Amino acid sequence: MVERSLTSSHWGLGLATVKEGRVTDVVPHPLDLAPSALNENVAGGLNAPSRVLRPAIRKGWLDGTGRRGEGPFVEVKWDEALGHVARELKRLRSSHGNEAIFAGSYGWASAGRFHHAQSQLKRFLNCLGGAVTSEGNYSYNAALVALPHIVGGSFRDHIASATRWSVIAEHSDLVVAFGGLAARNMQICDGGNSRHLVPGVMEAARQQGVDFVNISPLRGDLDAALGGEWFPVHPGTDTALMLALAQTLVEEGLHDRAFLDRYCAGFDQVAAYLDGSSDGVVKNADWAAPICGVPADAICALAQRMAVGRTFITCAASLQRADWGEQPLWACVTLGAMLGQIGLPGGGYGIGYAVNGHVGAVERPFQAGAFPQGANPVREKIPVAMIAEMLLNPGAPFRYDGADYRLPDARMVWWAGGNPFHHHQDLRRLTDAFQRPEVVIVNEIGWTATARHADIVLPVAAGLERRDFGAGKTDNVLVPMPRAVPPAGEARTEFDIYCDLAARLEVADAFTEGLDEEGWLKRLWAQTRAHAPDLPDWSDFIAG
Repeated sequence: MVERSLTSSHWGLGLATVKEGRVTDVVPHPLDLAPSALNENVAGGLNAPSRVLRPAIRKGWLDGTGRRGEGPFVEVKWDEALGHVARELKRLRSSHGNEAIFAGSYGWASAGRFHHAQSQLKRFLNCLGGAVTSEGNYSYNAALVALPHIVGGSFRDHIASATRWSVIAEHSDLVVAFGGLAARNMQICDGGNSRHLVPGVMEAARQQGVDFVNISPLRGDLDAALGGEWFPVHPGTDTALMLALAQTLVEEGLHDRAFLDRYCAGFDQVAAYLDGSSDGVVKNADWAAPICGVPADAICALAQRMAVGRTFITCAASLQRADWGEQPLWACVTLGAMLGQIGLPGGGYGIGYAVNGHVGAVERPFQAGAFPQGANPVREKIPVAMIAEMLLNPGAPFRYDGADYRLPDARMVWWAGGNPFHHHQDLRRLTDAFQRPEVVIVNEIGWTATARHADIVLPVAAGLERRDFGAGKTDNVLVPMPRAVPPAGEARTEFDIYCDLAARLEVADAFTEGLDEEGWLKRLWAQTRAHAPDLPDWSDFIAG
């Protein structure tokens, strides 16, 4: 018998084919306008030979030998695995307090609202007294911290309210994209990307006469169909190019001094830096050309082109993922201000376009219900990218967003959702750092690099192996996610795992609030329906 099952994922809205209790493929839903590689990512991962099928413990951890990331794992029964987890939690909390536990749950994990790795782990640990957590993200953390000081407000709000491509199509003459607008990034979005709107609306902008300039080392960072001009800038030199564009505007009297005087602060200092008054170096096109690899005459021509029409400047998140990552942010905003078009339809700047498949296309009108994490009594946090520093240098001072802190002494790392060995900067250093904790626990679907650096690996159910509903942070689609197949091997849902541990540690009532999985799903759906009463009830919705 062949069945079809609807599901949501970060890659898109999918229809899974189920034959004899096995998902054979997942294809994009007909409503998707520009589908991505669902089958390889969802069905391929579900049935991969690398699936974690049973609880496993690193043999070297049991006998006190070897390094994490090396040596075999021993498969054990759930009772033994959770017994070790419970004992380690009791031991470390008793001897070092909850500040010794690091909830390293970071990443996208699942598109479901209830079976969400971060929420599940943090709620469980908060029921036990909390844990050290991380702040920000790897995608655009410099922007999260710096932009509120540059332009005010929350950068997440800036992302949500970014100028729509429909506005750009109607009002803009030119889009200048520092770091490009990579189509590959637009395939995915945290929590779901049901219709893949951005490629179509960008193409519509092109059809309405908007020109594009791709400033990136990679020609492919702008879709060839958009017909953009390519400036193959040297990696890491975008700020130099922005400064030269700014100085050209000043030299040729093309900057909007009235706008700068009325709406901005500090331009006199900027002007002194641009013309060399402050340091003796004029930041003109001749200065920038050998630095960034773009001819001086091309820089001057682009500055003139930007000034004569409605120009929208974008700055990719990739530019701020480096040393001095705040500099391209400052320069992008400054350049937009000098053109005097901030606040005009289709003008100004935007930071973070193409960081996912929604920026500039759609925003959810309300937030769906979510599994509550509760309050975390532990106040210590680290910036997300400082995990290696925390593990290698406990107690060391660090400065972040204008304040002084000390790194926590994390004796336990518990990772659920995401793979730090995929997105961290220095993997050799991270490998050394992962040798320091007394125990590392990882909840995983597959044998990722992070799982192979764990002591205890707990196999968890994949999205199609559990019941949930999808509602991406910025996606405007609600998706029923019925369970298509049972969990692989002996895998369990994380809610089931934490219920078992909560009972062992005498916090079951606090964790579950007397609800099972179905009870929680009904509660979260009721919270969602409170914003939109015309939605169907839970039983009708999940039935499709």
